[in-house]
Amino acid sequence: MEHFSSNGLVIIGSLIVIISYLFNLLASRYSIPSVLLLIVLGMALHGVVSATGLISPDLTPILEVLGIIGLIMIVLEASLDLEITADKRKLVYRAFFAALVNLILSCLLIAGVITIYIKVDLTTGLLYAVPLSIMSSAIIIPSVEALGKEKREFMIYESTFSDILGIMLFYFLISSLESEGFGQMSLAVLLNLTLTVAVSVVASYFLIFLFQKIKTELKLFLLISVLILLYSLSKMLHLSSLLIILVFGLILSNRHIFFPGKTRRFLDEKHMSTIFDNFKMITLESSFIVRTFFFVIFGFTIVMASLLDLKVWIVSILILGILYGIRYAYFRLIIRKNIQPEIWMAPRGLITILLFFSIPENLVVSGFNTGILLLVILVSSLVMAASLIRYRKQGRQEVELLVNEK
Repeated sequence: MEHFSSNGLVIIGSLIVIISYLFNLLASRYSIPSVLLLIVLGMALHGVVSATGLISPDLTPILEVLGIIGLIMIVLEASLDLEITADKRKLVYRAFFAALVNLILSCLLIAGVITIYIKVDLTTGLLYAVPLSIMSSAIIIPSVEALGKEKREFMIYESTFSDILGIMLFYFLISSLESEGFGQMSLAVLLNLTLTVAVSVVASYFLIFLFQKIKTELKLFLLISVLILLYSLSKMLHLSSLLIILVFGLILSNRHIFFPGKTRRFLDEKHMSTIFDNFKMITLESSFIVRTFFFVIFGFTIVMASLLDLKVWIVSILILGILYGIRYAYFRLIIRKNIQPEIWMAPRGLITILLFFSIPENLVVSGFNTGILLLVILVSSLVMAASLIRYRKQGRQEVELLVNEK
């Protein structure tokens, strides 16, 4: 980094944010995932640095820090969008079971492929399979504007549940690999979840009560900082730290349920409604910034030579075949009708990369080629883009037919 002036870094950072905003506009207009464009931008920047003879800085530590913050912001953003209402109960159930079944089946089959590829036991194979089995809400949520209301809400809920369930499964597997024996592991996980839920509920109510009493305008980033601190401290204590973020977001977004009857007098709804709207906007903006720099830096760190390995292509194609095969079978057998373009909307992205980099050093397998992650992310995003473009064209054709018939 010593070859770049401070002013130059500020200019580059500002341009990256501006370009990312333009990518978002392109994504909403042409159904091209902005993630792909950000990764390509990072690769292009790496090419420029190499062409000018400058030494490429090691951005891995920054990538890891952005990864932690990104993980927190994704879960927080997702939980703030989960509204628990009676009229959406059926939709939520459908989305939850779609996410759960696709996640479990994908994990098992992909784990089988990975155990053969890098010759490891099934549990380690599952640990590497989970990140590849999780849908990316960070890609799906900004890309579903062209869908109808029910399809759009279904995809938002499904991708959100996929994120949350996948993250919990990932850390459960880490706990099982680091413990001795199944009985000890089960007891440890049960105690961990019980303690985490208790801490999460108490901390959430305390934070809501505290922050509605703060009348100054400077408090939203303070709230985010407190949540990040809670996450870090709970992780040091080996608790399921992301569950704290999830529970807080759910309680905040569904206050009418978690403050029933006489307890509602402790809630200043008018003040909390303003806090919630502003907090949701701050979370959305912060997630945008974190995602932008994360994917650009990820693209910058990509080693293109990893894509020249034939095994990488074979394993990636097998994984993609599993992902879309399971999804197609589930939608055909369970949902049955009106399943386009949902069956092709299964992109992998930020969560996949974040969890892969979160694998503890003692569980890392050197034989796994990161080119697999890149190929699966790129191809799954392109497939989603193609399905959305086709869906929009069909929609326009149907409108034109109706107009001509009239």
